[in-house]
Amino acid sequence: MKDPVASLLPLSPAALHILTAVAGEERHGYGIMQEVFRQSEGRYKLGPGTLYDNIEKLIARGLIREVARRAADDDPRRRYYQLTSFGRRVLAAEVARLGSVLRQAKMSLATSEPGKIS
Repeated sequence: MKDPVASLLPLSPAALHILTAVAGEERHGYGIMQEVFRQSEGRYKLGPGTLYDNIEKLIARGLIREVARRAADDDPRRRYYQLTSFGRRVLAAEVARLGSVLRQAKMSLATSEPGKIS
């Protein structure tokens, strides 16, 4: 039987950023876009099409869910999303996988000779 977490890896960059954005707190779509931009120090910008297409996929896979969060002054069209416990496991596994990739890359760079083609 295939591991359900491993079967979702590697995550696409958009999915990784969205999961990271909602890992700390519930956010609505525009809030997710702002948080992704902040966390990536402006290097990654999600457009609405990419965002909502990925949100649909992440909900379908059980990684995030829509939650009812309404303040009195909140726009009723706003939808809030939060990470599920399964989504947290998938995100943790992806972070571990990427950490391993980075360690290997650092070791390869440290042991390679500049300008030498293998």
